[in-house]
Amino acid sequence: MPFTIAIDGPAAAGKGTISKAVAAALGYAHLDTGLLYRATGRRVLDGLEPLAAAQALVAEDLARDGLRTPEVAQAASRVAALPEVRAALVDFQRAFARRQGGAVLDGRDIGTVICPDADVKLFVTASAEIRAQRRLAELLAGGHDVTADQVLADVRERDARDMDRADAPLKPAEDAVRLDTSALDIDTAIAQALAIIRTRQG
Repeated sequence: MPFTIAIDGPAAAGKGTISKAVAAALGYAHLDTGLLYRATGRRVLDGLEPLAAAQALVAEDLARDGLRTPEVAQAASRVAALPEVRAALVDFQRAFARRQGGAVLDGRDIGTVICPDADVKLFVTASAEIRAQRRLAELLAGGHDVTADQVLADVRERDARDMDRADAPLKPAEDAVRLDTSALDIDTAIAQALAIIRTRQG
């Protein structure tokens, strides 16, 4: 029996970590849809046109090294603003969401566009400053040479592009439950997400 959980939110709010943990706890399959756009962005940086890059994606592309760099993140945000790229990746995401045994998808437009009939919708968010602190720690740990001001500017730029794009802008679905992780540690955030989901599983 399919059971679909849609988890949306801005960059570095914690949705990826929460989604993986929720999927593991419930025994569901997990898809980080942002990886589809990162892999497409990586192919564009390699020289392909955006639509061709999206259409040529294979599973191995999602496992490539270097998909978490700031350069790829910016490329992903740019290609994600293109309607033809989003359309090319919709079928893949919807097929994943309908798989037997349950699925957790996280991204920017899962509850609003990809899976508007999802059984549970969460919108995970946090302040831009908190999200920038988290992303800075992640990048510094990965050996990237960045400053706090650069990362905060990058977070705000991505938010603006994601929220202001004409096609599938980032916003909570009307029936999504908001989970603000600004003041939560990750274990508490995961526990709250699971509690919300379990109340809807019956």
